Amino acid sequence: MALRQDRLWRNRLTNGLQTLLIMASLALVLSLPGYLLAGPFGVLLCLAMVLLAVYVSSWVPARLILANASAGLLRRHHAPELYRLLDALYQRADLEIAPLLYYAPSPELNAFAVGDRRDGGIAITDGLLRTLSLRELAGVLAHEVSHLRHGDTKVMSIAAAMTRLTVWITTVVQISILLMLPMILAGDLPFPWLALLLVAFAPTLSTLLQLALSRNREYTADLEAIAITGDPRGLASALQVLERHNSRWLVTLFGRHPPAWLDWLRTHPPTAERIRRLMAISPEPRRDLPWETGGRPTLHARPGPMSGRYWILRR
Repeated sequence: MALRQDRLWRNRLTNGLQTLLIMASLALVLSLPGYLLAGPFGVLLCLAMVLLAVYVSSWVPARLILANASAGLLRRHHAPELYRLLDALYQRADLEIAPLLYYAPSPELNAFAVGDRRDGGIAITDGLLRTLSLRELAGVLAHEVSHLRHGDTKVMSIAAAMTRLTVWITTVVQISILLMLPMILAGDLPFPWLALLLVAFAPTLSTLLQLALSRNREYTADLEAIAITGDPRGLASALQVLERHNSRWLVTLFGRHPPAWLDWLRTHPPTAERIRRLMAISPEPRRDLPWETGGRPTLHARPGPMSGRYWILRR
């Protein structure tokens, strides 16, 4: 089954509706403790704080992630093969910004997008570069390019801000209930059973919604990556390699068959399901994409961490 444009647009529409539904649910969960704390004003105050947090996060978290990963900027003469590949992927994704590739000296197999389509980049670890072939890296990089293209980082920042704020406000409500405990025991105030139940379950529900949103965006990023590369098998092969390396701790804890409820706590969908969806798509060879069937990209130099001044000034 080829990836047709009508299917792609249906997926985008479905993804957009699901995202709106999950974000509305996060806002509703956030508004409940805000209402308990200060009525309608508390709800408005919570939403205003989310907007402020999102604005601040658009400046800070991406740089913090890169700084904490000891990331350095890979320049074109450091990795010409990867930059030729990124140039092609950015062009197919209609991204007008120049590609920026960051290198993290970590043995973990990971890649992540930072920023958005106006000012963003992709970070890859040393472990990923040493493990995946250029064809597999093309699928992974296309996946991250799709995150940049559709602003997934910003969406997840809003969801994360809502979840953190929900936790903080429910903590304040719990402290308030504890302070009122003498009056409740004296019979001056009724015991707030409903409020207690709401603040007990609100943080967990908000976290589960945030994780569901992340899994939803990952499914769509897979499909968008195939629309860019036309090579579902390259990404599927990369996911198989990542699963073998990254799921070892799960096997150690739960054996070869982790419990089904663990899927609810994942930021990414089950790899087997992602691969099944990818393999159901017929490949569409793209001869103009600069990858090879085998082999790994060559790095002519591995940059050290960027200075603090770079992360402060970089936008």
